[in-house]
Amino acid sequence: MQMHLRIVILIYNLLLPLALVLMLPGYLIKMLRRGSYGRGFGERLGIYSARKREIIGKLERPVWIHAVSVGEVNIARKLVAALRDIDGGLPIVISTTTPTGFSIANQSDADLAIYNPVDLWPISRRALKVINPRALVLVEAEVWPNLVKGARRNGVEVSLVNARLSSKSERQYRRFRFFAAPVFSMLTRVCVQEKEDVRRWRELGVADDAIMHLGSIKYDSQGVDEPAETSDFREMMARFLDGDSRRILLAGSTHPGEEGMIGKVYCRLREQFPDLYFMIVPRHVERLEQVVADLRAIGLNPGLRSKMDSCGGGNAGDYDCLIIDTTGELGAWYYVVDIVVIGKSFLAHGGQNPVEAVFAGKPVFFGPNMENFAALVDLFAEHGCGMQVSDEKELEKRLLLELDSTGNEQTMVDRAKEAMSLHRGAAQRSAKVLLGH
Repeated sequence: MQMHLRIVILIYNLLLPLALVLMLPGYLIKMLRRGSYGRGFGERLGIYSARKREIIGKLERPVWIHAVSVGEVNIARKLVAALRDIDGGLPIVISTTTPTGFSIANQSDADLAIYNPVDLWPISRRALKVINPRALVLVEAEVWPNLVKGARRNGVEVSLVNARLSSKSERQYRRFRFFAAPVFSMLTRVCVQEKEDVRRWRELGVADDAIMHLGSIKYDSQGVDEPAETSDFREMMARFLDGDSRRILLAGSTHPGEEGMIGKVYCRLREQFPDLYFMIVPRHVERLEQVVADLRAIGLNPGLRSKMDSCGGGNAGDYDCLIIDTTGELGAWYYVVDIVVIGKSFLAHGGQNPVEAVFAGKPVFFGPNMENFAALVDLFAEHGCGMQVSDEKELEKRLLLELDSTGNEQTMVDRAKEAMSLHRGAAQRSAKVLLGH
């Protein structure tokens, strides 16, 4: 197995620089288009500012948690809270890949947030030397061979928590098992979300005694509280709506084309429900100009959340929908609105996480393309939640029924929360395993 692993790592290290060169133009375009992608560039090379080196120097062998983007960082935040409950003085570093993920990680209870180093062996080795972790914790699917191998060489336990393995990923890993199995075999432990995942990870090379079924941290409602910003957002909307009692339909984490599609549904619904108001939270705020253009093309005049402050910025009389063009607020807005439609599930593939909206106690609908959340969709279906719709037409029909009823919404909410109860306590269980309790 060791010889097999060395061959795989050698091939990986020969191919990775070429892959990075091919990806570089796309990365540069993102830097130019989104701006924020250029931040922390040095950290991606394992080079840290004097301030961050000073902070790291004061941390005695921290737990290093890597979470690639927003969803994984939110999981990491729950895990950090659970670790702090057990050991309040535990030093913790969170690394992430995206600017939005970094922004959220920076607001967590971790001691430090950094950008994850590129997985070239000199860079990962430098980062491991600077951070000197006591444990490396990877969230969901971020298994970087050089980082993992370097950590294990230094005697550091490497854990994969909330391990996610979609049907598509499993097929891909099986196809390239020669390369995947040796890498996965380096993991100290794999904490899986579902019982059926145990078999999948075993067949991909992970030892039986290293696989643990602990439930999903993402779906764990324990310790989930209404965000502090919610009361401010309610006051903001009360001013914006001029004190009117309005029901709010929110389209969250939308991708290209979905703002216009759901917007057309809203336009038809408000003919029957004049009190209905529409809010949109694009998954990538950098698309703002196109989102505004798409909404105007269907006859809507959108306002911007960034213009809403204590000084005013217009009201619903000026704008017939509102775009949330500020980042990191979606979880709090779920508590303010009345009905939620999840994006990336109609005109894009993979889906987005609907659980935050469920925790907020709101009726939730999503489209047919929820491949990344297949197990969760099945769980909701088993509990009769009726959240998934096949297309725009069915979405309109279901929204109409929800708006025209006073009882169905709570039934959906109660059933969804009952389904989520299966994962309650997953963060605490994971934290105890990581700390050997």
